[in-house]
Amino acid sequence: MAKPRPSYAVTLRIEIPYDDHAVPRITNEISYEDALITGIDMVRSDDEHLLFDVTCMTHDLNHAKKIRKKLQRTEGVIVHGIHDATVQAHLGGKIEVTLKRPLKTRQDLSKIYTPGVAAICERIVEDPSEARRLTIKRNTVAVVTDGTAVLGLGDIGPLAAMPVMEGKAALFKNFAGVDAWPVCLDTKDTEEIISIVKAIAPGFAGINLEDISAPRCFEIERRLREELDIPVFHDDQHGTAVVVLAALINALKVVGKKIEDVRIVVSGVGAAGNAIIRLLKSQGAYDIIGCGRNGALGAFREEADPDRNWLAQNTNPRQVQGSLKDVLAGADVFIGVSAGNILTGEDIATMAKDAVVFALANPTPEVDPGAAGKYASVVATGRSDYPNQINNVLAFPGLFRGMLDVRAHEVTDQMLVVAANAIAAAVEPAELNSAFIIPGVFTPDLAEKVAGAIREEFANGQQWAVAH
Repeated sequence: MAKPRPSYAVTLRIEIPYDDHAVPRITNEISYEDALITGIDMVRSDDEHLLFDVTCMTHDLNHAKKIRKKLQRTEGVIVHGIHDATVQAHLGGKIEVTLKRPLKTRQDLSKIYTPGVAAICERIVEDPSEARRLTIKRNTVAVVTDGTAVLGLGDIGPLAAMPVMEGKAALFKNFAGVDAWPVCLDTKDTEEIISIVKAIAPGFAGINLEDISAPRCFEIERRLREELDIPVFHDDQHGTAVVVLAALINALKVVGKKIEDVRIVVSGVGAAGNAIIRLLKSQGAYDIIGCGRNGALGAFREEADPDRNWLAQNTNPRQVQGSLKDVLAGADVFIGVSAGNILTGEDIATMAKDAVVFALANPTPEVDPGAAGKYASVVATGRSDYPNQINNVLAFPGLFRGMLDVRAHEVTDQMLVVAANAIAAAVEPAELNSAFIIPGVFTPDLAEKVAGAIREEFANGQQWAVAH
């Protein structure tokens, strides 16, 4: 059975007839149902009854309801309610707008709004670049989605995607001080999405595309990068690629191999797989095989999708054909961004000595991490309950912080590489080992280290135009 998850923490308020063994009996019942109790708080007690709260981690809300139902079948037990901590954390949303300046007097009003604001408007008319200095544009990013590829949920639409986009905005603010706002679009039309984002762009210094299904996401990002003068970043592609490169830099140090020498197999050639392969190639990786549902891509087969066909024509130099399991034999590195449970430990055993396995499908990895660990020297997943979590939050807050600070007009591969190296460097050489190749999400000042690397590399304006 799956482990209880912290994201499904619930509190049950329970009333029972008093006796010396009443509470242990209830907690044993809860634990027997595979919930992990993290706290017991007494609310009220007297000679006849006990009222107390039990907080526990469960698999999901249905699991919590099952526990409640079982407890209520016990004579004298009343479960007054289930407090779902996840639901409570989302009530009314997770972000808000606050004022940076006081607005309490007529003088405050005259400066912030009328008549003083007119002078600021005139400055921007004369010099549009002043908008980055004198408005929220300076520090604001739009988190744009159409809700077609949300987490592991798929096409759930823009309204249901809102909690995820709010969460993304919260991460921007918490880790890098960037003001981000969810922009959930009720359209799947590529041209309409491009048109809407272009129309709202004046209010933002960056666009973060999120959870837009492939292959439309490629065209949307490509066009917006061409037609806007602010950075456009598709996190599902390039955020993942940055963190994968950072982890691979350190993993290869652990196993004593060089990126230009290793054989790499990537399972999944959608948004993330495409970006990972392109970024790895830019860093000298040569022998890369991308695998889709029909097996290995290569020049031996023309692909209908242009982005997938680019991979077919520019990877797999040995022109190896076959299924994922076929081409995995002898590989040094496996990177999975596809589907759960498509490989076994025995498949990993066919890889080269000191293999590196990144099984990143969520919530179920491509191969069980424990089984993979019997044969591979380094194993990483996308999950928080195993070592070496590959998580995009390691990259995008600091990356955008740096871009906003240098007033960047675009995202380049070199910038992604700088971010990846900064993330990799956050693990000190003395700390580096098979269970610690990538810093944790809450590593102090990680976003600032990434932003600092971007500022140091690009603030002089030589690599791209910077608006001063």
